[in-house]
Amino acid sequence: MTAGAPRSASAPRRPLAAALQDSWERARAMREGVRAPGFRLLAQRLDGGALHEAPTPRLRADGAEAFRAMLAAIDGAREEVLLETYILRDDRVGGAVCDALRRAGARGVRVCVMADAVGSVATGEAFWRALEAPGVAVRLFHRVWHRPWSLLQRDHRKLLVVDRAVAFTGGMNIGEEYGSSVTTQAGAWRDLQVEVRGTVAVELAAVFAEGWDRAGGAPLPGLAYVSWADGVVVPPGRFDVRGLRARLRRQWGRRRDRRRGRMVRRPEPGTAAGEGGIVVQDLRPGRGQHEFLATLSALAGGARQRLWACTPYFAPPDWLLRQLRATARRGVDVRLLVPGVRIDVPLVRHAAHGAYGALLDDGVRVYEYQPATLHAKALVVDGHATLVGSSNLDIRSFWWNAEVNLLVFDDACAAQLEAQLRADLAESVEIDAAAWQARPWWVRAATAAARGMRWAL
Repeated sequence: MTAGAPRSASAPRRPLAAALQDSWERARAMREGVRAPGFRLLAQRLDGGALHEAPTPRLRADGAEAFRAMLAAIDGAREEVLLETYILRDDRVGGAVCDALRRAGARGVRVCVMADAVGSVATGEAFWRALEAPGVAVRLFHRVWHRPWSLLQRDHRKLLVVDRAVAFTGGMNIGEEYGSSVTTQAGAWRDLQVEVRGTVAVELAAVFAEGWDRAGGAPLPGLAYVSWADGVVVPPGRFDVRGLRARLRRQWGRRRDRRRGRMVRRPEPGTAAGEGGIVVQDLRPGRGQHEFLATLSALAGGARQRLWACTPYFAPPDWLLRQLRATARRGVDVRLLVPGVRIDVPLVRHAAHGAYGALLDDGVRVYEYQPATLHAKALVVDGHATLVGSSNLDIRSFWWNAEVNLLVFDDACAAQLEAQLRADLAESVEIDAAAWQARPWWVRAATAAARGMRWAL
């Protein structure tokens, strides 16, 4: 769901299983799949927000190149810089970003920096004090001692918006492992960042504003915010405790909107003009999960030739596995790229192993990346639809994290991602189905047990 696209007060939320099945069937019924104009309208309506016309986004898989572009954008800022990240390290790359932000603040640019308090826990207080220079406001999202009841709810977004005209998002945090080329540093992480321009950057600024407001930041002028009442679904005709509580929460949220003088975003009418467009998909605990998951379901249903996905943490719910398997069974080239032995959370790799057998049985091709720690999150369908952002294919991203992703309908953008994935697949080991099934019983039992823990990872 895009920032500030409130759900209808009269329409109850359907059960998730029904929403997923409906989006799958609607996409399956379109002869051209993701290339059909109707599919773009379906994606927009599932999300509830705008379909932005924009120049072809630029994908950057090389960390050094991505950070050069981001630093150049900060140095060119005239009015505003908004930076949101899960990890902001006090290292060479973090220091360079800090210096650029301080320079921007010194020349009168409004600079707002937000990092997740848990993700950036290793960053010392001296770094934050140095960063909070004139013109630079800094907030840490959900400090443990401020919100102990929200410990599991983390800000996993990676977002830089400059002058509400250019934006960067993807999987890259601010640190040397992300900001160094895989070819020049053995410890580098293989990741992906995307640069976009146009009105989509304004909506990404509104996404930032939601987390900034949650972290106690001062209001940002000229932005239509997400409503505090957004995501509160009132059951129709219900006057029991559940219905009364929902009504009170919505009423309280609207009063808080008015008290803070917020402009609240409204859904924009759908249009399928042209062949491209970008839909911003953001989610956080309590909002956007159903919309994002329904979009994933629609992309699987709309695949006709190929569906390639890349994720560092593959621990999805059973329904996503079933849809990937069903997509492969009808002849679609389904490939999954995941980390090899270089992974920061080994238990997640074992949980992924617990799903390999069923995927391989139905023709899904699984690859494990070898040269570096894989951290990119992306999906491309039929050389046309690209989903790239911060969401992993795991329970934590789906239900506990604040995330942001871009759904891009653009052949040139899809070609960039497919070319990068081909290069990555060439440096990966493909899992052989026969050899995988021949593993000892105790290994299969251990991986099945790890998959059973996916809800806690």
